[in-house]
Amino acid sequence: MIEVQGVTKRFGDFTAISDISFQVGNGSLYGLIGYNGAGKTTLLKTITGVYKAEAGRVLLDGEDAFDNERMKQHMFYVPDDIYFQAYSNMEKMAKFYNGYYPDFSFDTFHKLAEVFGLDTKARLNGFSKGMQRQAEIVLGFATQPSFMLFDETFDGLDPAKRALIKNMIHEYMEEKNASIIVSSHDLHELEGLCDHFGLINGKKLVLDASISDLSQNRAKFRLVFAEDVSEAQIRQLGIDVKSFKKDGKMLVITVKGDEAEVAAKLQTLSPAMVESLPLSLEEVFLDEMEGTDYDFTQIFAK
Repeated sequence: MIEVQGVTKRFGDFTAISDISFQVGNGSLYGLIGYNGAGKTTLLKTITGVYKAEAGRVLLDGEDAFDNERMKQHMFYVPDDIYFQAYSNMEKMAKFYNGYYPDFSFDTFHKLAEVFGLDTKARLNGFSKGMQRQAEIVLGFATQPSFMLFDETFDGLDPAKRALIKNMIHEYMEEKNASIIVSSHDLHELEGLCDHFGLINGKKLVLDASISDLSQNRAKFRLVFAEDVSEAQIRQLGIDVKSFKKDGKMLVITVKGDEAEVAAKLQTLSPAMVESLPLSLEEVFLDEMEGTDYDFTQIFAK
């Protein structure tokens, strides 16, 4: 388990993150959302011990993470900016990591390199940025850590590689019961991957909730009526309508409330069809953050 307790990090007079607290349980995937510059990387580097917090602390399975070499041997961080030793190849980096990580598996390393189609003997400085990221991910999984952190991991990757890495992250989390944090400025990249989410805004964590908590008491319906039905008519039934879209006789609405109870109320309007639809993560976040000054422009960019 990763526990972040009241962490504040400053650089001189500038406060990058302030009083942030959350936890990532064993076998849990935590999505860290925030626009570029919000403080995601600073937070991840503080968790890994690259930075020392001015206040608060980070615990790994109950032990303080900072300057704890034993616990760090079970943590792997894939940064946004990948760095490898000069003139190195994946084989040399594997030997380097094997000297630090006690659970390093050369078998896993070679199998994953083959999956990604990476030449382990080619110089890494000749790889594209996307290939270097894939190489670091392969090396990371080969260390078999209990704690994994990914910073903007899907940038620069084609859709097939993104899907492959997402599947690997999820499978590894379930197989090893690992605690994993994946940060991104794009909410769509994390949809369907994470079971918990945190949203950074104004140097603070303004939202920290599980998917089940976020989706609770929210529903979306597609309805078809023989006659025109207005939003006002639906509201008169005591339904809290959050969005209302009309296309001829068909309506798509999102509402706050128990799905079964809302469906029963809608039936009193005698629709020709009522269909429950899944809510997108974007819709849930927009509803959750309604009334705030959060700028979602980059978060929901496709």
